[in-house]
Amino acid sequence: MNLEIISPEKSLYQGEVKLVQLPGSDGSFEILKDHAPLISALAKGQVKVVSIEGALNYFDINGGVIEVQKNKIIILAEA
Repeated sequence: MNLEIISPEKSLYQGEVKLVQLPGSDGSFEILKDHAPLISALAKGQVKVVSIEGALNYFDINGGVIEVQKNKIIILAEA
């Protein structure tokens, strides 16, 4: 899956990932390969990203929006 995390100031992350865990407005949720199309609001919290190589990255956000479509994930984050 291709992930792009963008804040108003800069691009925070771009690359291929295995898993993304997000703070949803109704609780935490994960995105894996071949996830159904989705648009959702994000709450303040931490985004966990697991790269193809297995490296863990964490990003603190103050909310935002996620769009998932055809194994492409775009997160517009308030960082």
